Amino acid sequence: MSPADAPAWVFRWIRRRWEPPLTEQELTATSADAFARLAIELHDAPGVEETIDAVVQFALQALNCTYAGLALYTRGGSPEIAAVTDPVVADVYELQLRSDIGPLVTALRDRTTVLIRDTETDGRWPEWTTKVAALGVRSTLDVPLTTGDAARQTVGVLGLYSPVADAFTEDDEAIAHILARHASVAVASARHEETMAQAVDARKLVGQAMGILMERFDVDGDRAFAILKRYSQDTNTKLRDVAQQLIDTRKLPHP
Repeated sequence: MSPADAPAWVFRWIRRRWEPPLTEQELTATSADAFARLAIELHDAPGVEETIDAVVQFALQALNCTYAGLALYTRGGSPEIAAVTDPVVADVYELQLRSDIGPLVTALRDRTTVLIRDTETDGRWPEWTTKVAALGVRSTLDVPLTTGDAARQTVGVLGLYSPVADAFTEDDEAIAHILARHASVAVASARHEETMAQAVDARKLVGQAMGILMERFDVDGDRAFAILKRYSQDTNTKLRDVAQQLIDTRKLPHP
């Protein structure tokens, strides 16, 4: 989004958060800088944890929320709490993950944004909203993190929370969607890079373990790999872990 294309809500958002008031030229430059900085911080984060932390910290600065959190799908296909800015968010999440109902679960499954203006009056999940209201949370906004990959359509959900009823405006929701789009790509990229790094490490470990077997038993590379693979299958242990144990102990796991 170029500064000239910035929609009106971007300027309203910055006007509400900037003192003293900015001129129109300063306002345009500030809006462009804010979103450019967001993109750089997310995409330059060194790993998954750092990326996640950047998302929730930016949410606190950019949105009208007191708490923020991020829930992500694991590789096993189940959601888990990835980051929270306050223990109350962990409580809000755990109530939903245990019961498998609530706005977070709905946002994950349906790829839809869920806004609760007041937990004391919203009737969609009465048991959950009663407990959340008791925690002091009155407004919630759950925005899905989605990708174009059909196999992994939802990466997770960004959750925003406020102790004030009707805290989130249309502008807040629009900003949250921009943050979620950046976060979706950044988290998916960080996970891919982490997986690739782990794969490289695994290959190095297996190669080192094969070298040990080749030297000890005077076998070729194919035979050494076959030995590692058989022990992996017989002990129901990942090939990487079998290799690591051999390197550390000079012994193979007992079948």
